[in-house]
Amino acid sequence: MEVLLNVLAGVALLVWGTHLVRTGILRIYGGNLRQFLARSVSNRFTAFLAGMGVTSLLQSSTATALITTSFVGGGLIATAPALAVMLGADVGTALVVQLLSLKLSWLWPLLVVLGVALLLGRKGTLAGRYGRILVGLGLILLALQHIVAVTKPLAQTQGLKVIFGSLSGDVLLDILIAAGLTLLCYSSLAVVLLTAAFTATGMIPPQVALGLVLGANLGSGFLAMLATANSAPEARRVALGNLFFKLTGCALLIPFLPLVGGWLAALDPMPQRQIVNFHLAFNLFLAVVFIGFTPVVARLVERLLPSQPKKESPATPRYLDPVALETPTLAISCAAREALRLGDMIATMLRGVLDALMNNDARLAAEIHRMDDDVDDLYTSIKLYLTQVSRDALEEKESRRWADIISFTINLEHVGDIVDKNLIELAEKKIKKRLQFSDAGMAEITSLHARVVSNLQLSLNVFVNGDLKSAQRLLAEKEQVRDLERAYADSHLQRLSDNTLQSVETSALHLDIIRDLKRINSHICSVAYPILEEAGVLAPSRLREVRRRARSAATAKPAAPPAEEIGKA
Repeated sequence: MEVLLNVLAGVALLVWGTHLVRTGILRIYGGNLRQFLARSVSNRFTAFLAGMGVTSLLQSSTATALITTSFVGGGLIATAPALAVMLGADVGTALVVQLLSLKLSWLWPLLVVLGVALLLGRKGTLAGRYGRILVGLGLILLALQHIVAVTKPLAQTQGLKVIFGSLSGDVLLDILIAAGLTLLCYSSLAVVLLTAAFTATGMIPPQVALGLVLGANLGSGFLAMLATANSAPEARRVALGNLFFKLTGCALLIPFLPLVGGWLAALDPMPQRQIVNFHLAFNLFLAVVFIGFTPVVARLVERLLPSQPKKESPATPRYLDPVALETPTLAISCAAREALRLGDMIATMLRGVLDALMNNDARLAAEIHRMDDDVDDLYTSIKLYLTQVSRDALEEKESRRWADIISFTINLEHVGDIVDKNLIELAEKKIKKRLQFSDAGMAEITSLHARVVSNLQLSLNVFVNGDLKSAQRLLAEKEQVRDLERAYADSHLQRLSDNTLQSVETSALHLDIIRDLKRINSHICSVAYPILEEAGVLAPSRLREVRRRARSAATAKPAAPPAEEIGKA
C-alpha cells in the first residue's frame, strides 16, 4: 500500500508540475503567444512552426488547441492553417518529452530552490511568476525520479509482471487504457513521461509501452474535443480534424508496431529512450503525412460541422473568451471590452426613454423593459467571468483594473434598473393618463437628458483611456448636473405657483424624472473616482467615500454571487 501511494504521489506531482509550468507561461506570455499564433498562419508551414514553438513553451498541446479553436471560433484563423498549428503543437509536446526524459537529477534541486526564492521573495512581480515556472519544472524532474525509484522494487513482483504482461496481447486495449489515463491526468505529456519511467524500471515491456504512447496521443485528441464540446461548430472543427489525424495515424501504425519496436531498439538500446523516440517519431510522421492534406481535412470537418445560423441575443457575451482565463491580463481586457458593450446597451436604453416620453410610445417603453433583462444577463456574465480570474496572479495595476471593471459594471447595471423601474414606469404612467408636459418643462427634461447621455459617452471614454483631464471634466459635469437639477426643480415650482395647468398635472412626474436623471448621472460619473484618487487630486471628503466603497467592494464582490443573482441570467 505504501509503495502504491508513493507511485500515485509521483504521478500527482508530475501532473501538478506540468500545470504550474503551463499556467506560469500563459500568465506571462499568454497575450503575446496568442498574437504570435494569429500572425503566423499565412501558410501551413509557418502555422506548423508556430504551433510547435508555442507548445514547446506551454508543455501542453491541449492549451494550444484551446487558443487555436478560440481564434477559429472568432473568425481570426481559417480551419486549414489551424489544423497545421495542431500538427506543430503535437511535435512541440514530443520535443518537450525528449528534454524532460534526459538524466537531469542534478537540476531539479537548483530549479526548486531558485523558483521558491523568487516566488516568495518577489511575490506579485514578474520575477515571482518566473519562479512559479521554475518550481514547476523542478517538480516534473523530481516526480520522474521519484516514480523510477519507487517502482524499481515493484518491477520484480510476480503479480505486477502478470498484470502488465497481460497488456501485451492486445494493442487496442493498451491504447484505450492510455487514452483514459490521459483524460484523467488532463495531460498526454505526463502519461508519456510516466510510461517511459515505468519502462525504464522494467514494469512495462517496450512493446506494450508503444501502444500506450499511441493511446496517450489519441487521448490528447479526445481532450481537445471535450474541452471544446460547448463551443461553436467553427471552433470544434479544429479538435475534430486533429482527432482524425491521430486516429488515422494510430490505424496506420498498429500493424507495424513489432517492426517499429525493432528499429527503435537498434537505434537506442535504452527502453526509456525508445519510448520518447517513438513519441517524437509518431508526431513527426503525422506532420509529414498530413501537412499537405490540411485543406482537404478542413473541408471534410466543415461539412461534418456546418456553421449554424447566427441568432445572437444582445445578452450573449462576445468577448468573454474562456480560454483567456488562463491569462489573467488578457481576461481583464476581454471583460473591459464586454463592459463597453454593456455601456452601449445602457446608452440605447437611455436615449429610448426620451423618445417614449416625448411621443407617448408604449411599444418603445415595453422594448426598453425587455432590454433591461439583457443588461442584467450581460452584467451577470461579466461578473461571473471576472470571479474566475485568479487575483493572486495579478499585479497591483491589474488588480486595480479588475476592481474598476467590477465597479463600473455594477454602476451601469444600477443605471439600467433606474431606467427600467423608474423612468419607464413614469413614461408609462404619462402615456396611460395622457398627460403632457409644459413646453418649458419638456425643454428642461430634454436638456438634462442630453447632458446625462453626453456624460455617459464621456464616462466610457474615461473607462477605456483612464485620462485624468477627462476624469476631472466628468466630475465637474456631476456638479453641474446637480446644480441643473436644483435649478429645474425651482423653475418647476415657480410654474406651479403661476398655476400653469400642464405643470400642475405633471408635477410629480417632472420632479421624479429630473431626480432620476441626476441619480443616473451620479452612477455614470463614479468611473472618475479611481483615476482621481490615484492621481491624488480627490478632495478629502470624496477620498473617504471612495475608500469606503472600495473596502465594501473588496469584501463583497470577489465572492461567488448569490444564487438569486445567478438565476437572473
